[in-house]
Amino acid sequence: MAQATGILAFKSVGKLEPGELYYFAGIDEARFKRPVVPGDQMVMEVTFEKTRRGLTRFKGVATVDGKIVCEATMIAIVEEGAVIGAGVHIGPFCYVGSQVEIGAGTVLKSHVVVNGITKIGRDNQIYQFGSIGEVNQDLKYAGEPTRVEVGDRNRIRESVTIHRGTAQGTGLTKVGNDNLLMVNVHVAHDCVVGNACVLANNATLAGHVEIDDHAIIGGMTAIHQFCIIGAHVMVGGCSGVAQDVPPFVIAQGNHATPFGVNAVGLKRRGFDKDEMQAIRNAYKILYRSEKTLDEAKAEIEALAKEQPVVQQYLDFFTRSTRGIIR
Repeated sequence: MAQATGILAFKSVGKLEPGELYYFAGIDEARFKRPVVPGDQMVMEVTFEKTRRGLTRFKGVATVDGKIVCEATMIAIVEEGAVIGAGVHIGPFCYVGSQVEIGAGTVLKSHVVVNGITKIGRDNQIYQFGSIGEVNQDLKYAGEPTRVEVGDRNRIRESVTIHRGTAQGTGLTKVGNDNLLMVNVHVAHDCVVGNACVLANNATLAGHVEIDDHAIIGGMTAIHQFCIIGAHVMVGGCSGVAQDVPPFVIAQGNHATPFGVNAVGLKRRGFDKDEMQAIRNAYKILYRSEKTLDEAKAEIEALAKEQPVVQQYLDFFTRSTRGIIR
């Protein structure tokens, strides 16, 4: 029946321009009346019903000896301008806007909305009810052509929202590669999520938040706008983060405070003993020595000459605008 629908689409909707495709989005209201057995001659009839905003609806009926064995409504998406890579799977009831680009091998499970000026890379898995590229929730937004970019090999689970940027910000909301965004994660306008990050269920990023590579954000955690979460940080669940969290740190609570070095995460990522000891030493200077921040910076700068890994602390301090958790 899907094949018959495809043939009729070419007949009734018209010949496509080069590079355009018809996508079979799903079957609605399927009814199987009786089994079809070997030897039956099945006749499939598909009729065109209507087209609206790129969605074309067909009605299909299958009969054997004049008796209905199956009937269903087929929905096909024909969205002019969308660029769809090889091997992309677009599941039932998804909507893909005209300014969207989706890279090869990406899967949209079902009921996924991808809209706006949105570019999605290769081999992503986007689960049902996800919304990517929709209008942001900034009251100042006035329809400017802001964007969303999603990299490669991300797993974006059910009901995740990733909103487009703002003209007042960078104009771009960006998610890197190899991330796991669990159920109900919200990535607000102008956020930047790096690579290999994990955002657990219901984690909420306010506008302009930056999450550096390999960070883990616990479930139900809320991060204040403009905060920066450093590389290899772990923020515990149900936390409220109101200031920047330096690299390698474990943070927890409302408001989040430091609880040591993320030693388990660093071991998993191949840091050697000398590097880990240098990171611990820098942490002690910053959080256990009762030095002022300027004094701690000076001492960490001296340590970085012997152990370059702690230079990441110094680089982070230059980016911080909200102050670091203490």
